[in-house]
Amino acid sequence: MTQVHPPSGSGSRIVVVEDDADIRRFVRVALESEGHDVTEAASVQRGLVEAGTRRPDLVVVDLGLPDGDGVDFIREFRAWSSAPVLVLSARAGERDKVRALDAGADDYLVKPFGSAELLARARAHLRRRQMAGPDEAVLSFGDVTIDRAHRRVTRAGDLVHLTPIEYRLLTLLAARPDRVLTHRVLLQELWGPSHADDTHYVRVHMANLRKKIEDDPSRPRWLLTETGVGYRFASDST
Repeated sequence: MTQVHPPSGSGSRIVVVEDDADIRRFVRVALESEGHDVTEAASVQRGLVEAGTRRPDLVVVDLGLPDGDGVDFIREFRAWSSAPVLVLSARAGERDKVRALDAGADDYLVKPFGSAELLARARAHLRRRQMAGPDEAVLSFGDVTIDRAHRRVTRAGDLVHLTPIEYRLLTLLAARPDRVLTHRVLLQELWGPSHADDTHYVRVHMANLRKKIEDDPSRPRWLLTETGVGYRFASDST
């Protein structure tokens, strides 16, 4: 008797965000055939809810969704997770591919596609995911806690009300402790390539963020300025 070995990544949690019910079913059946736990969503907002609840190892997302662009989903998801994102789209143009990849997608598969290619790409991303290890869903420093799965920030137990840009700025820096993120990198991550030179955007939002996070915003302990370069999150501030 031939022994069947489970595929790499078998049993992984996958969220499929696709509004076409037939395609969604096709993708789910293919992924479940390799033992994955698949959750479906038909919109950006439902996809974000499922992703926040399930903490998937892989997300498969369409770009054309009824309540927004799949790129919007990717940007929001990237604020708290590094799990791979595989885009499925009928848009074959280079510009659409670049937008999705710049937003944080890892791969792009043009419709129509076969189950064999879909599964091969999913296996490849899940292998890399397993080697990299899981995300830290909760980050803490001082009296501040960032719950990335639920998009909540608390300070001394009280909820901190951050704007979407402030939240993404904080999570981008905190997820890369002691690493300098340049103005250009932050601008591209937060506003896209067309704003790569608008450094005053980051300064304004950083000033507001420090008022909510730091004990003394004029002498920050955690969110440090690297003059003329960018900003750094100090992981071991004293």
